[in-house]
Formats: sequence, structure tokens, C-alpha cells
Amino acid sequence: MTKAIITCALTGVLTDPKQHPVPVTPEEMAREAKAAFDAGAAVMHVHFRQQGPGKGHLPSWEPEVARTIMQAIRQACPGVILNQTTGTVGPDVKGPLACLGAVKPEIAACNAGSLNYLKVKADGSWAWPPMLFDNPVDKVRAYLDVMAETRTKPEFECFDVGIVRCVEMYVRNGMYKGLPQYNFVMGVESGMPADPDLLPILKKLIIPGCGWQVTAIGRAGIWPLHARAAELGGHLRTGLEDTFYLPDGRKAGSNGELVAALAQCAADAGRGIASPAEARAMMGLG
Repeated sequence: MTKAIITCALTGVLTDPKQHPVPVTPEEMAREAKAAFDAGAAVMHVHFRQQGPGKGHLPSWEPEVARTIMQAIRQACPGVILNQTTGTVGPDVKGPLACLGAVKPEIAACNAGSLNYLKVKADGSWAWPPMLFDNPVDKVRAYLDVMAETRTKPEFECFDVGIVRCVEMYVRNGMYKGLPQYNFVMGVESGMPADPDLLPILKKLIIPGCGWQVTAIGRAGIWPLHARAAELGGHLRTGLEDTFYLPDGRKAGSNGELVAALAQCAADAGRGIASPAEARAMMGLG
């Protein structure tokens, strides 16, 4: 079986660094990336945060912030593959597109469809005001057009089964040329559950010959999903964006600990870990 490419999602969108050990500054991002890189991650999925005092829980789309963070990670992890987030709510995508132009990452997320982003608490009330994570076709096309200009490979983020099916339509329509890379995001309360039994179905829905990985959101239930993804030949992702918990239930103190646990999933499935150079070849990156 082919080697597994491990991606580390270092920090996420809104996680408060006062509550959880997520990195924010370029120095913190570089430190966490180095720990993940040393544990086997070939790809770093990067979100940018505001750098002002007390603002580290908020996203930033300042191109200079993006450049500084990405350069710090590159210096700490020679040869690493950078994967930039692009997710926004609403039609204004100027910030993510400006960051793509400034950074020109080898990979960037392309959220492939819309999702009602919901969660209900035990008492039946909403955990947050119901929101639509809107990714209509025109928005997807705008990202794909700029990624073509920056020679960035899109990673199609799929939060539900129908979104997986949309990716093939983007290819047939000519919005994207080439073999797409799929990311099955599983465990969001209103999206696909973190259920290992779903993976054979999802594999049947992708374009033959395409690479796929699983982003598993949650706590204890995600580790059987990672194990099944490894067994079925998928690529693997973890990090403090996705979970705070190790397979034994302990809270992770760093991204490196999570990546080490994920590398063990690959080893248990009889698979090696791809180096950055091997990952580039596998994904067809320049």
C-alpha cells in the first residue's frame, strides 16, 4: 500500500488561545509546525490569526501576516508543503484571495459546497446562532480561478455526501482541470458523522485515481475513523484545529503529539509515512 501523507492543521479558525494551546504568532506557529514536522507531517494546513493584543482568537486576512507566518514555518521546516485555508462566510473573498496571491501556497483549501453549520446543546438550545457556511458555485469558481493563477492545487473540502459528488461536476463543467484532491471532513455536528462505515461509500463517489484524506473532528470517536482511513489507503490529517484529545483520552499539549499518534495509525495499517518530497510526487505538485 502507498505511504500515507500526514497533514497537520495547526490552529484553526476561532479557537481561543486563552483556553487551548493553539499557536497564533509566527514564532508559535513555527514551533508547533516543527514539532509536527519532526513527528511525520509533510503538510501544514495554516490559518492566520490577528496579531494584536487580545486578538489572537480572530482570523486575519492581512497578506503581510500571511507572508510572515508562512515564511516562519518554511524556515523551521525545510521542504514542508504549505496548505492555506480560504474559508469565509459571505460573498466577500477579497482577503483569502489576496493571501493566496501573496503566499502562492502549493495547496489551498477549496470548500466545495454549502452547509448549515449547527450544533444543539443538551437543553435543546443552539450552541451558537445558526449559520450558513455558504460556498455557492460562483464562490468556488472564484477560488479555483485564482488558484490556477498561483499554481496552487485545491484541496476540495467536503462536509457532506452531496458535496463529494459536486466535485466531479466541477471537473465535468471545466471549473477545474486535472485530478482533484478530496478531503472528507467528518464529525461536524450538521455534516457527515465521524463514522468509519461511511468511508467505503465515500470512496465509491470520488473520481477514480484521485487522492483523498479524512479530517476527523471531535474527541474519542475520531481515532477509529483515522485507523479505518489508514487501512483503506486514505491520507491522514490531525492537529489542534480538529481535536484536543489523544487516543487514550488525554488532552494533547501540542500538534506534535497528535501527529505522532496519527503516524502510529499508519504504522498499524502497515503503511509508511511520506516525506515532503514523496508527498509532492504523489499529489502531482510542481
